[in-house]
Amino acid sequence: MSHELHNMSVAQLAAALRAGEFSAQDAASHFLARIHASTLGAFLAVDDEATLAQARAADALLAAGNAPALAGVPIAHKDIFVTRDWPTTAGSRMLEGYRSPFESTVTRLFQEAGMVCLGKLSCDEFAMGSSNENCAYGSVKNPWDTTRVPGGSSGGSAAAVAARRTPAATGTDTGGSIRQPSSFCGVTGIKPTYGRASRYGMIAFASSLDQAGPISRSAEDCALLLSAMCAPDPLRDSTSLDVPPEDFTRTLNGSIKGLRIGLPREFFGEGMDAGVRAALEGALDALRALGAVTVDISLPSAALAVAVYYIIAPAEASSNLSRYDGVKFGHRARDYADLQEMYEATRAEGFGAEVKRRIMTGTYVLSHGYYDAYYLQAQKVRRQIADDFQRAFGACDLIAGPTTPGTAWTLGAHESNPLADYMADIYTLPASLAGLPAMSTPAGFDATGLPVGMQLIGNYLQEAQLLQAAHQLQSTTDWHRKAPANI
Repeated sequence: MSHELHNMSVAQLAAALRAGEFSAQDAASHFLARIHASTLGAFLAVDDEATLAQARAADALLAAGNAPALAGVPIAHKDIFVTRDWPTTAGSRMLEGYRSPFESTVTRLFQEAGMVCLGKLSCDEFAMGSSNENCAYGSVKNPWDTTRVPGGSSGGSAAAVAARRTPAATGTDTGGSIRQPSSFCGVTGIKPTYGRASRYGMIAFASSLDQAGPISRSAEDCALLLSAMCAPDPLRDSTSLDVPPEDFTRTLNGSIKGLRIGLPREFFGEGMDAGVRAALEGALDALRALGAVTVDISLPSAALAVAVYYIIAPAEASSNLSRYDGVKFGHRARDYADLQEMYEATRAEGFGAEVKRRIMTGTYVLSHGYYDAYYLQAQKVRRQIADDFQRAFGACDLIAGPTTPGTAWTLGAHESNPLADYMADIYTLPASLAGLPAMSTPAGFDATGLPVGMQLIGNYLQEAQLLQAAHQLQSTTDWHRKAPANI
């Protein structure tokens, strides 16, 4: 059983737990042992007693016969979500040792669904990065090749799922931070429509862009997880959408015959690695074989997404991170002469280089004399990008393309060139700026054996259609079932 347990999907684990094939405590203990034996660096906080206490509560629900559908299934959370029972650092020295007095809405909903938390997962500091190398507590290694990055900022989540250290994980996606690491690690991840999932208790980076979503091995699992974590939360999150909870599994098995898949010419030009292109064509052929129809479309403003994002996101980060001043919580410098010096020393010590770079960029574009030229202009172009998508959806049902231009790069390769990290998100940023649902599904491997992801983008609130297309693709391919060697 032990070998089969970590290779089981979320759906399989849920069914086996309900059938009494093993207990929630058995499952939790099995995954905890694998976590403790791992050298990937995916977990930042593990507490066996807290996990087993949740497992015992899940077993009681299962024994009583009134357990929620996901009762007893293990999950781990990106260290951006505040949790009562585990410390929350956001991958930063600024919050080292911080214990939240409250639970985020997303993690609370998973608790109410009966899921068992295995711990907190590494991420780029305050979710700022595309490689997980910006975490103050060390880089996570990609389980497919431990000399390479897992992607970011949800790199710990994607790596832990790929390495079978957890069957499911939460992530957050501001500009691609669920989709890009999912592509690099050969797993499935979805960013829902902005506002679908509550941001309450999710440590803010860029408030108009941040969105929570699940990472797991299959579209079916993502559908189950998304169904559990999405609900209106108007009292705690003013951006929460007033739409009822939805069962995203309901259409998974429906045919995609006649589904119109738009292929943006801007996503298939120069800059894409040959290995990514070849894998993507194979995945598109598989969708066509299922009856989907591909149509050529254009997103003319997509090329401006990188510039727009790196004005808007740093501007919002500059505002959001101003609260970390050493006064009420978080790190405080030991040596200072007055209040001003305490602020300066605290922030200099507590923040890493990438966070400082984005705070300074954001402060600059919001400053007097530059606000109109940069920030307001970026918001206007953001609207153009959203409008481009709406015109495109007049000709297609969903949009497909590469998740990333290339596969995972080696650790340290972009150390002296942050722009290279930024450009890795060139295909994921447009959907984020428009607030659209988007996901990455495994699409094969390049010639070196590294995973390649295909991005699917839907219109607002069309997550079920994205998941249906991905599930149908996964029903005829086995890329999502492949596992790294020696895990």
